[in-house]
Amino acid sequence: MSEHIVVLSGAGISAESGLSTFRDNGGLWEKHSVYDVATPEAFARDPGLVLHFYNERRRQLGAVGPNPGHLALAELEGEYRVSIVTQNVDDLHERAGSSRVLHLHGNLTMARSSADETLLYDIGYAPINLGDFCVKGSQLRPHVVWFGESVPMMEAAAEVASADYLLVVGTSLQVCPAAGLVHLVRPGVPITVIDPGEPTGLKGAEVIREPASAGVPAWVKMLREKHG
Repeated sequence: MSEHIVVLSGAGISAESGLSTFRDNGGLWEKHSVYDVATPEAFARDPGLVLHFYNERRRQLGAVGPNPGHLALAELEGEYRVSIVTQNVDDLHERAGSSRVLHLHGNLTMARSSADETLLYDIGYAPINLGDFCVKGSQLRPHVVWFGESVPMMEAAAEVASADYLLVVGTSLQVCPAAGLVHLVRPGVPITVIDPGEPTGLKGAEVIREPASAGVPAWVKMLREKHG
């Protein structure tokens, strides 16, 4: 079995493809607070607004593509076992060619029943409208983990513990419970953080202060040179 690279990715890598993020806009996106559009209470209060918000995000997603950071990670699969654990709800890792992607916070290109979270529908970049129901007669909603909801994929994300290399890209490691995943890595496993901002406080990590589109290809090049 080839060495296992685990990647924790966040909004920073998607932002370089042109996707807006809450953090880049002071907690706002198109002038909406997260509490207006990204909580179960918001959906109960004004489902039309929430659906419109995510329909716009889905439309935007369909208009952009993966950047060199996504592509470099996908190319690594020819040499390593690569697992990507992402906080992002976009499909840019998959469109770049990565085959093992675990979405902690859901997937924007899918809808789910508002009454049964196991009823999922692949909708691509199409909108979800009021009156679009699941087979049980309940309104469809985005397949996204909202603030205040549990993160069902956290247990599966524990495969971080089997990493031979951990790469943290485009995330501040401030969002829980995802931030706790770095502590599952075995002692001595090399950790690299790629972030153009202030270096992380992650003890013992190598920091590449570059955006993902430059930092990831640079790290991949260094890894290949190290292994000759």
